[in-house]
Amino acid sequence: MSLLKTIEPSPSFAPREALPTPERLISGTPSFKTWAQDAARDETIHTGVWEATPGLTHSIKGETFEFCHILSGLVEITPEGGEPVTYKAGDSFVMKPGFVGTWRTIETVRKIYVTA
Repeated sequence: MSLLKTIEPSPSFAPREALPTPERLISGTPSFKTWAQDAARDETIHTGVWEATPGLTHSIKGETFEFCHILSGLVEITPEGGEPVTYKAGDSFVMKPGFVGTWRTIETVRKIYVTA
């Protein structure tokens, strides 16, 4: 097993496709694609590429830490009780364990993610 992993931003394999759960959907008809590319430490750390079409959903991290690097698109993330923050291609951010808020995909977004 190699200890170096390149994350492919445009994977050639088919993604896992999903829709938001009813309790997470706020508005719109977003759909999600995930190209999982690696898992480590007994499946507790995941990396890959994720894509979402426009819509508004609840974002609840629970115990999960997530690093995101936006490859394309435009999103607005609003922490509960906070001000909205907009992220576009080239931006990176972290949602820490306990984060609660909303995720608005304004333009179809693609990101590299690392969750732990």
